[in-house]
Amino acid sequence: MIEMIETLRFYLSHQFVIYALITGVLISLCSSLFGVTLVLKRFSYIGDGLSHSAFGALAIASILRIENSMLVVLPITVLLAVIILCAKENSKVKGDASLAMISTGALAIGYLLMNIFSPPANLSGDVCTTLFGSTLILTLQKSEVILSVVLSVISILFFIFFYNRIFAVTFDENFAQASGTKVTAYKITIAVFIAVIIVLAMNLVGSLLISALIIFPAVSAIHLFKSFKTVTVFACLFSVSGALIGLFVAILAGTPVGPTIVAADILCFVISKIIGEVR
Repeated sequence: MIEMIETLRFYLSHQFVIYALITGVLISLCSSLFGVTLVLKRFSYIGDGLSHSAFGALAIASILRIENSMLVVLPITVLLAVIILCAKENSKVKGDASLAMISTGALAIGYLLMNIFSPPANLSGDVCTTLFGSTLILTLQKSEVILSVVLSVISILFFIFFYNRIFAVTFDENFAQASGTKVTAYKITIAVFIAVIIVLAMNLVGSLLISALIIFPAVSAIHLFKSFKTVTVFACLFSVSGALIGLFVAILAGTPVGPTIVAADILCFVISKIIGEVR
């Protein structure tokens, strides 16, 4: 036990670990806030599809040798979020169909482009790290941390200041529309923030595991509580706790960061499921 504490103290003296903890907590907090809305509206697949699409955008940034990949990944993912949401109203191509086409197509084209135009020494290792977030969170530069903090704070403030309208849009769009809320505008705005969170979360858990970061804390809280506000608060607590536990375990045990965080979220879900069933 004393050895583990000393090891943690040693790692916490390094700046890159502090960066990882700050970014991980903020990303987890943002993902759980909007994750509750996605789960309750049964839009969980949007987060999954956008995370796959972000990989294709990341491949483009890699090919173009752009140092800060967010400059490419963020606008492309936001654009796809709006396109997917608007496609739900299309009578020929439904939202789920367009999402499947975009997400699988982006994964395939992204990997193909990386093979053709950007063949590094260990392509499979790079792709695995990108998809599963093995060590990305521990390699963040100061500029990336600042950008993550700014975008996370903006997302949190948006949710706090527009909480009542997000609540209305989540549970009853017709009532929200009748009360003067611009439902479509809020849905698009929420989709944009989800896209931003997904781009940020790629550094934490990778492209393929982002949906777990969004869904598990929300579902865990739903099993224990009924109030939207209470569910949101505890989803945030579960998400942040899972991120911290996952990061510390990954540091101590040398396991991949992304899968370890998701494993912590799964454990939290199993415990909440058992408690919910007993209650």
